[in-house]
Amino acid sequence: MRRIQAGSALSAFGLGFTVPFLYIYVAYTRDLGTTAGGLVIGVFALAALIALPFVGRVIDRRGPKPVVVAASVVAAVGAVLFGLSTNIVTVMLSAALLGAGTAVTQPALATMIVWASDAHARTRAFAFQFFLQNIGLGLGGLIGGNIVDKSRASSFTLLFSIEAVMFLVLAAIILSVKLARPAPVAGAAGAKGGGFKVLLQDKAMVKLLVLGFILFFAVYGQFESGLSAYGTEAAGIEPSMFGTALAANTAVIGIAQFVILKYVDRYKRTRVIAAVGLIWAVAWAIAGYAGLGATSQAMATAAFISTYALFGLGEAMLAPTVAPLVVDLAPESMVGQYNSAFALVKQLALALGPAIGGPMGAALHAPYIVTFVLFSLAVTVLAVRLGRMLTPVQNQPAAVATPSRVVAQYKPGEKTEKADKIGTAA
Repeated sequence: MRRIQAGSALSAFGLGFTVPFLYIYVAYTRDLGTTAGGLVIGVFALAALIALPFVGRVIDRRGPKPVVVAASVVAAVGAVLFGLSTNIVTVMLSAALLGAGTAVTQPALATMIVWASDAHARTRAFAFQFFLQNIGLGLGGLIGGNIVDKSRASSFTLLFSIEAVMFLVLAAIILSVKLARPAPVAGAAGAKGGGFKVLLQDKAMVKLLVLGFILFFAVYGQFESGLSAYGTEAAGIEPSMFGTALAANTAVIGIAQFVILKYVDRYKRTRVIAAVGLIWAVAWAIAGYAGLGATSQAMATAAFISTYALFGLGEAMLAPTVAPLVVDLAPESMVGQYNSAFALVKQLALALGPAIGGPMGAALHAPYIVTFVLFSLAVTVLAVRLGRMLTPVQNQPAAVATPSRVVAQYKPGEKTEKADKIGTAA
């Protein structure tokens, strides 16, 4: 488990070196124009959307280990090619390779964590992965920002080379991990009946996918577009303050994570998620005050930083709840496909979030805030409704003694009433 977590953190560290600077590199350093800079971000996301629907079944059939290794190599090739690209064709090819490679590693690594942990350790394992990835991304961005110089292409070549090395290190670490496939659970749905058709018959998972889309669209998809545009245009936030706001976000995640882990097992997962919706609604309301009601620039800046801090608190609460819930809803033979489906929804939200939130945040200030307050409240409503569909062991596994790796699972054709009885008996 430690090697899996270390590899995950190192790959996030490598991504932090380059992803925040892709637009600058393409548009200005390589002088390919702002249109190309925007397109490269789109291709990065599109490649992930194309790859993810297919990778889940490969993970379930071949295991996550070869998928992580192959995806890491693809991402490393994309990073190296990016650093050497001087024309639009190679830049787009690089973006496709890097986007697909980085996206595919995520559900594969999540499945490895499942294989390496039991139901009770899984919550902490996913939370720790989230913490390490945030630290890796933050440190990578901080160090990369001090190295990069948009007037020198060689500085970007260095960044992309470091990123490539990090992905190759991830591949090497994963190759060294000896991980046996979990023993099948009696009566679990087999791969033969798997696929998205089976997944879409799982009403609880479908609702979780919708919930996940809103979570990523309403906050993560706004960090680098809508919220930045709103802060600049409506609240008059100085560019340097965005760095401070992100630092506050990261600091709250780091501090809150360990406190939350002490208490999260005492509550149902869906209640924790519902609480996140309320916290984020307050955060968006504070952002509204920063841009629409603050009486001074200092007050506006303080409110804006507080918004990012509250978002961080919500993120820390989601880490030990959402990812383990995805796994615990999955049949034993479809863990990879469930993880991939959730990753696909995440990528879709992250692609649509900036496209919709950016223009709204820049020009429609009040509607922008109201829209995302409502999205946050929708998280609370959906979480409460999802809780009614889950068995006790799915919603609060710590309260139910069970040695199974997959604590409860959806089986095609099985009625909810039967699942409830199983959960109660457990």
